[in-house]
Amino acid sequence: QVQLVESGGGLVQVGGSLRLSCAASGRAFGTHPMGWFRQAPGKEREIVAAITWSGASTWYAESVKGRFAISRDSAKNTVYLQMNSLKPDDTAVYYCAASGSLTMAPITYQAGYNYWGQGTQVTVSS
Repeated sequence: QVQLVESGGGLVQVGGSLRLSCAASGRAFGTHPMGWFRQAPGKEREIVAAITWSGASTWYAESVKGRFAISRDSAKNTVYLQMNSLKPDDTAVYYCAASGSLTMAPITYQAGYNYWGQGTQVTVSS
C-alpha cells in the first residue's frame, strides 16, 4: 500500500510559478512509476506528466511541455512538479498518482495508476 499527500498548491498570477510536492509513504516508493494529473471544473481528469521509477525517463502532455517539469527524490520519497509560466487554463485540482506496475516506461494513462493523493488546488488568476 502507498499513501500519497500533495502540497504546494495555491493562488498565483499568470506567468508565475509553483512547485507541487507529493510525499509518499508505505511500500518501496522507489519502485513505483509516478504521475501528476489535473482536473478542472466540468472537465475530465487528464494526465500532465509522468516519470519512471528511476527518474531516467519523463513524459509531458503537449499543453505543459516546456513549462512543467516532473522530478523525484527517492531519498525523500517525494515527487515534484515544477510549474512555470502558468496560464489560467492550468487552473485545476492537481493529483499525484503511483503505479504498481514494473514497467520501465512512463505511464501515460489513468488506468495504469493504483494509488492516488487527495489533490491540491492550483488557481491561476489573470
